[in-house]
Amino acid sequence: MRAVTVLLICLAACHSGDPERCETAVRNYGTLLFWRDADVTIAKAPPEKRDELRKAKLSEFTARMDNGLQTLVTQCVSANDKDTIECMINAKTADDAEKCAPRANAK
Repeated sequence: MRAVTVLLICLAACHSGDPERCETAVRNYGTLLFWRDADVTIAKAPPEKRDELRKAKLSEFTARMDNGLQTLVTQCVSANDKDTIECMINAKTADDAEKCAPRANAK
């Protein structure tokens, strides 16, 4: 019985994604999308308010990332979608990142 349990654990681990790559993918995806929208808001603000607004947006981004990162990484690891992970890691713009997971973005 013990051998079966160990085998099942090994099989589950062998079919799960890489947590480090998932974290990199989630961070890149979240960063690109957040700052695309935040930069538009900051650019619309009066010049004398932009530094303050950018600091507030950085604080907001950090809080969001801290609060949601682990859940998203866990979901990524479970899904083990290597193509999507690679796409999210390699994205250079928010538009590129959104193309990585079109089903997630269709609302």
